[in-house]
Amino acid sequence: MTHTGAAMGTARTRRTQAERDAMTVEIGFALFTGALLAGVVFALLSLPAFLGIVPRGAHGGLYCAAGSVAAVTFLARVVRVLSRFDRHRSARDADHLGGTAGYGPKGCPAGM
Repeated sequence: MTHTGAAMGTARTRRTQAERDAMTVEIGFALFTGALLAGVVFALLSLPAFLGIVPRGAHGGLYCAAGSVAAVTFLARVVRVLSRFDRHRSARDADHLGGTAGYGPKGCPAGM
């Protein structure tokens, strides 16, 4: 069953239960690996403070910087995993439909 997108006027097919389940698993994977990677980055960047290598007054700044870098690492990981999943899904749909999934000649976006 298809429905028309209101904003762009494009037709989309509904996702199957298997596709929805795959997206749920991919979101969970992205969040888990993002949190794991962010924790490792935070631990590595704040290790000098844990070990007492930096002066006492610099601990707060070091923890703040480590937390900021860890947050950016988390977001970058989640975005990367989910965008790769979406590209893979789009390519699979294009192969299945025999088209290029919104891309014109030589990989240019349609309409360009």
